[in-house]
Amino acid sequence: MSQPSWKQKTWTEGLAKNKILTQSHWPLVTVIEARQLAGCNIDPVVCVEIGDEKKYTSMKESTNCPYYNEYFVFEFNLPIDVMFDKILKLSVIHSKNILRSGTLVGIFKMDVGTLYAQPDHQFYHKWATLCDPDDITGGNKGYLKCDIAIVGKGDTIKAQLKDVESKEDEDIEGNLMLPEGIPDERLWARYYLKIYRAEGLPKMNTSIMANVKKAFIGENKDLVDPYIQVLFAGQKGKTSVQKSTYEPIWNEQIIFTEQFPPLCRRMKVQLRDSDKVNDVALGTHFIDLQKISNDGDRGFFPTLGPAWVNMYGSLRNYTLMDEYQDLNDGVGEGVSFRARLLISLAVEMIEMSSEEVVINSEVKVEGVPNIADNATGKIEEFFLFGAFLEATMIDRKIGDKPINFEVTIGNYGSEDEAPIKSQQTRKKGGNSEDSELIQAGSDDELDYSEDLMSVSSTPVMKPFITDRNYFHLPYFENKPCIYLKSCWQDQRRRLYNVNIIENIAEKMEDGLNDVQEIIKTEKAFPERRLRGVLEELSSGCSNFLNLANKDQNLAGVTKLDRERLKLLMWEMENMSQQAKSMRTQVKKKTVKDKVKEAHDFLQKLRFLADEPQHSIPHIFIWMISNGKRIAYAKVPSQDILFSDTPEECGKDCAKYQLLHSGWTVQGKTEVYLWLGLNKQRKDFLSGLPNGFEEKKSGKGPGAPPISLTYMMKQVFQLRVHIYQARSLFAADFSGLSDPFARIFFSCHSQVTEIISETLCPTWDQLLVFDNVELYGEASELRDDPPIIVIELYDQDAVGKADFMGRTFAKPVTKMFDEHYGPPRFPPQLEYYQIFRGNCTAGELLAAFELLQIGPGGKADLPPIDGPTDMDRGPILPVPIGIRPVLSRYRIEVLFWGLRDLKRVNLSQVDRPRVDIECAGKGIQSSVIQNFRKNPNFATLVKWFEVDLPENEFFHPPLNIRVVDCRAFGRFAMVGSHAVTSLRKFIYRPPDKTVNNWSAMGVYSEAKIGHWIVSVIIHAIVSMLIFRNQDDDNEKGKKKQNNDEDAEEETLDQTMLDWWSKYFASIETLKEVRALVHSLPRNVELLVYNKELENDFDNFEDWLHSFNLYRGKAGDQEEQNEADEDRIVGKFKGSLCVYKLPLLDEMGRDLNHDSTMGMFQNIPPNEPINVLVRIYIIRATDLHPSDINGKADPYIAIKLGKTEIKDKENYVSKQLNPVFGKSIDIEATFPVDSTLTVSIYDWDLVGIDELIGETKIDLENRFYSKHRPTCGIPSTYSIYGYNVWRDPMKPKQILAKLCKDGKLDPPQYGPGGRVKVANRVYTGPTEIEDENEEHLALAVLNHWEGIPKVGCKLVPEHVETRPLWNCQRSAIEQGRVEIWVDMFPKNQPAPGPPVDISPRKPKKFELRVIVWNTDEVILEDDDIFTGEKSSDIFVRGWLKGQQEDKQDTDVHYHSLTGEGNFNWRFIYPFEYLIAEEKIVISKKETMFSWDETEYKIPARLNLQIWDCDHFSADDFLGAIELELNKFVRGAKTAKLCSIDMILKENEMPKVNIFKIKRIKGWWPLVGKVEAELHLLTAEEAEKNPVGEGRNDPEPLEKPNRPDTTFLWFISPLKAVRYLICNTYKWLIIKIVVVLLILAMLALFIYSMPGYMVKKLLGA
Repeated sequence: MSQPSWKQKTWTEGLAKNKILTQSHWPLVTVIEARQLAGCNIDPVVCVEIGDEKKYTSMKESTNCPYYNEYFVFEFNLPIDVMFDKILKLSVIHSKNILRSGTLVGIFKMDVGTLYAQPDHQFYHKWATLCDPDDITGGNKGYLKCDIAIVGKGDTIKAQLKDVESKEDEDIEGNLMLPEGIPDERLWARYYLKIYRAEGLPKMNTSIMANVKKAFIGENKDLVDPYIQVLFAGQKGKTSVQKSTYEPIWNEQIIFTEQFPPLCRRMKVQLRDSDKVNDVALGTHFIDLQKISNDGDRGFFPTLGPAWVNMYGSLRNYTLMDEYQDLNDGVGEGVSFRARLLISLAVEMIEMSSEEVVINSEVKVEGVPNIADNATGKIEEFFLFGAFLEATMIDRKIGDKPINFEVTIGNYGSEDEAPIKSQQTRKKGGNSEDSELIQAGSDDELDYSEDLMSVSSTPVMKPFITDRNYFHLPYFENKPCIYLKSCWQDQRRRLYNVNIIENIAEKMEDGLNDVQEIIKTEKAFPERRLRGVLEELSSGCSNFLNLANKDQNLAGVTKLDRERLKLLMWEMENMSQQAKSMRTQVKKKTVKDKVKEAHDFLQKLRFLADEPQHSIPHIFIWMISNGKRIAYAKVPSQDILFSDTPEECGKDCAKYQLLHSGWTVQGKTEVYLWLGLNKQRKDFLSGLPNGFEEKKSGKGPGAPPISLTYMMKQVFQLRVHIYQARSLFAADFSGLSDPFARIFFSCHSQVTEIISETLCPTWDQLLVFDNVELYGEASELRDDPPIIVIELYDQDAVGKADFMGRTFAKPVTKMFDEHYGPPRFPPQLEYYQIFRGNCTAGELLAAFELLQIGPGGKADLPPIDGPTDMDRGPILPVPIGIRPVLSRYRIEVLFWGLRDLKRVNLSQVDRPRVDIECAGKGIQSSVIQNFRKNPNFATLVKWFEVDLPENEFFHPPLNIRVVDCRAFGRFAMVGSHAVTSLRKFIYRPPDKTVNNWSAMGVYSEAKIGHWIVSVIIHAIVSMLIFRNQDDDNEKGKKKQNNDEDAEEETLDQTMLDWWSKYFASIETLKEVRALVHSLPRNVELLVYNKELENDFDNFEDWLHSFNLYRGKAGDQEEQNEADEDRIVGKFKGSLCVYKLPLLDEMGRDLNHDSTMGMFQNIPPNEPINVLVRIYIIRATDLHPSDINGKADPYIAIKLGKTEIKDKENYVSKQLNPVFGKSIDIEATFPVDSTLTVSIYDWDLVGIDELIGETKIDLENRFYSKHRPTCGIPSTYSIYGYNVWRDPMKPKQILAKLCKDGKLDPPQYGPGGRVKVANRVYTGPTEIEDENEEHLALAVLNHWEGIPKVGCKLVPEHVETRPLWNCQRSAIEQGRVEIWVDMFPKNQPAPGPPVDISPRKPKKFELRVIVWNTDEVILEDDDIFTGEKSSDIFVRGWLKGQQEDKQDTDVHYHSLTGEGNFNWRFIYPFEYLIAEEKIVISKKETMFSWDETEYKIPARLNLQIWDCDHFSADDFLGAIELELNKFVRGAKTAKLCSIDMILKENEMPKVNIFKIKRIKGWWPLVGKVEAELHLLTAEEAEKNPVGEGRNDPEPLEKPNRPDTTFLWFISPLKAVRYLICNTYKWLIIKIVVVLLILAMLALFIYSMPGYMVKKLLGA
């Protein structure tokens, strides 16, 4: 297909066209589990937040390792950039109430864009690192394991199969949720965004408001109060508000604290106007951190500026109700310059060891010093010149009003306001500096410093009529010009480097398009062109190294400039070397691979060419009709920037370019643009076509012209050869169109004839444009002729024609003195891609030639030699020499049947017929007499002959139309299909010289020696299997431990069933993990993670399905969705195209039936009765249908009129239900050919809601040569779970295949050999039973190796099919795993269906005896003695059974941390051995209708508590033991250490389900001695025991110290043991002292009386 080498800018309809396109996205989050959460005895809840939407998991009690496995679906319909900037937050909250108002444990956040950039747009089984933003020095707060994916329209979720041998669960640090290249440990950093000032703000006051303000205040002040708002990683920062100014100065910095590298790509900087009612955005700029940093070996931290960044948005003229305000918010492409902002950004890592570290991450705003005026570069005067060469194709809606064009750069040139003055004043102060640019020293520069009055608008003109649809402006020889003088910082070097890379990329893209075109058209030597492209790339990169490193000492060179230069130099040098190396590797066979690698180079060049530091704003060109802005085009300033070095010039500088509208407002304009320094403007006219005179408005030698008058005119004849088109847009409700083409060239237009009711028209028409006048020199017009525009329309009987698409072309130009002959003439037909908006809308096959009319007039032109065998009146056919050379072909059509035809005008289709048409010829099928009874055709094969081009690339499409034959000769159009390419249906005779199949080959399989019948398999199964038998390094250790610990188990044959084979196939079977290695792999089945059709070409090996369409096609993003709605049925059949005559020897070789043509060995299409057996395994990731985020799914099967709903067996509240159902349905093909497997959500009240469905075409499967009717197993077993289930044995199947392929019957020989098609296959000789069946199966498993007739046979399998819902057709609603067997009723009946019913969990009882504790933390202080002590008790429960928590009794007053309990816990539970999950069935709430089944890991939680009677108990420590993989307990308390937890991966592990019983010490915050004893329910019933120390089998009471009691219950004991023992001598001393004091008191009291008595002699 021809791709234009020029680039056209696109007009966009002034704002009406610039609508914001929204897209639907569905983020899908599965929260699996958390580990190592910070905190003690927390009740964690996970909050998933995207934007403003929040969803919560259930709350898990008393655990730091909660298991959730909960699935959430979010839905957004937003512009893609807005969606990607949304922040996804995963928060873990400690909560104890239903309101979930708890404390934050940790948070993880990233933007949606980072997620979408991941492979398959997902993170699968990754651990998110949690941190606390309010405690950045606290380190990690835990890990959260999640699956996160985002799905958009057309995206599919890639199914992941978990590998059991991966260490993801153990190695959390090596499996973090981080993009590739991000270090595992992200440090905290500060992001300093400095905001200095802004310029050029738009006026925010209307004339009315200005007058009112002036009347009250007395002066006309600005009504804008600007401030800056910055959003980054979910944080927000604001500057201060500057009052009443259009040139605000802030000099402030906003400081963000966030981890580095951040998982949020962009920083949003928004200029806003403060208002008391509602703040309004004036403009938005996004800082992409990827573009201002590099994480490679030569990387650097994000850095920016100080530099000016430009903001774009809606129109600058103010309106109270701006309906395009979204443009100012950064949504969509801005249509006007809004302001420029001077900013800088720097990043600084935080040293955690520093004493000045701030703990939290709050956003701060600080002041910064003012910046120098010349810090961003010397201000220079720039000169912009433009010439409008042509303005045509103006829509007739605006054609009756005067039109002009306006060009602006920044706010220079705008009629609404004057340019900013501050730039002018700063310029004057900066003129003292001398420019060091390479242009500055030129002696040819003139002095253009005189003041110029800028002319930014063209004169207003009234359009002229081109035809009834379009107008044009009468520019003719007078071309209006505009010119603008503006002042900007001189950062040309920055833009020159970008232009060099951009020019290299443009050349490379054009070259790669040429290579792909050569490959597509199968032309010779594409490798030569690719070598030339790589040579150009290498030389371009080398040239960049010579040019880029200049002028680096100028003012305004930033750190980012220097770092980017280093990066660019290194990348370009490296790319140059790689291109040279790749050039030597390009061979004919490797061209396609090398083209893909070259596209990687192109993608890197595009990334490097994106300059993040803006300097000169973009140029806007506006079409103004009667003073109203209608449409605009945006031209990047660097694209038209001039340099004396050609490689540094912009790609569109000094070139005229095409500016074309979209398909709402029409207008094609050719514009010449030039931008450079004012003192360089001597070259501004260098690129225009010669032969003009300048008309100037000013005086002086350097005054620019206001118009150009061309004195030189050339006359041409344009010949447009329109041959055909294909895959056009369906513009009518019939699903077809009535297309015609309208061709525009200069001011001329013509149309082709109208072809009725087709999407693939063949016009075969020559359009001649006479006396076309073009201005300029003849040589320039030859090398660069004007562009031809071809538009396609659908003609309607009423109203105007509907636009269908547009393409562009350049003619091959011939001057009058040139010879009309090869290689340029006559021109070759080429395909041109047709575009409708941004979407492709078909292809046009055409050729164009422009012939100059010389002095001799038209007589000298080449004659038009049309074919002589057609007479089309005034319509000229495409001449001979240009039209394709035709040959005679025969097209044979296999008419099989029609399926699923929808009603036409409310009437059912009853007697359909198929019409086939190609290149004006065609054929009709027989009429189906009763579509509802038998939708197949009676006559299978018909053919017709037609003249087709010898070049297959030019073959016309083949049209299939289905009509309903009704009464009275009426016909109704049912639907149509266009086969755009016949290449895959072309018959190509086999090349007999390639392979000599007469040579006999002997084939022996590597796995032959492992073929084992079920008897031998079961013998192996009965062997002793060790837990880690697959690990050679630990095998010896395990054998030693087997004698001591009895860690071996005999796997009974009854333990293996179909699920064993299934789980082994997806490598998740853990109960027999060793079997995966010890048993042969061929006992497994193949699990496809996609639809079976994808691997077998939709089973269209001979029978094809063609979708029939009716109705009008949709536009742009609705195209795919609309096409699905337009399908009205299917035509089943096939085509065979071959050139006549067929060689005689070919006919002899084929030896076919003449009535069937090329379609030999086709089975009859009579109705056939079939037994269809559907096996439904399980569904995964179903879309939630209930308010609680769950669903109650059940299965519904529909085949023909049979519909089965398994509503009674719905699975309650599950998004990953296991069904395990097999359903038998008797069907009749072709009436019952489409199987629909649906999954509904059961509702107690109301109608059950459809979750999703999948449809399977059983008929194509039934008749396919791949034999998917019953998958071929890899082994032949006569009984057991792997029993052969096909009614035909392998020998019978092989014999039938040989017969159908016309091969000799298989010959079985001694020694395990079988001969098929001159090939010998060998098999095992040790198998005596059914030996020939095994040999036949060996051939069947390698049937694709049989020459001519061989193909891959469908193996025994399970396929995974996506579920779709017509209400949400853009996203999968989940997946269902199924397989389908089909057995014809006229053959022997099959055996019973395979038992795939879900495994029932096995009942177990876990007995845990807590013997002792040691070294427990002493939490309390004794009120009497002050000693440290604890009242210890142990609590335990199985995860998921928190309501069954059990506590020991309390060991009071432990002074050493030792506790003695002898206490038994008993936990009955149900367990799935295969999945290693405990199964719990319980009601979620008291209002739940039924129980919900949960599957959670088998984990035992043990906690140590300190008992308090007058306050809440104190939590001391905990341990969680995963019962199927936990650390072996230490034999003594001394050997028990915290390393058993810290170095868990290095410690030996045990499985309680293997060893049954274990006793040991485990570390908590302290140590606990426990004994775990696992019994089955039957064993527990035979040997009952009591809880605690109760009967039966009571445990002895612990021997606790005498001090173990509660003091207020036993006060006498407290006196004896606590007071007496501790204070005995103190009490004795006190008593003695008290006695002495009493005696002394008595002495003092009695002494006076005694002495008186003595004195008185009493």
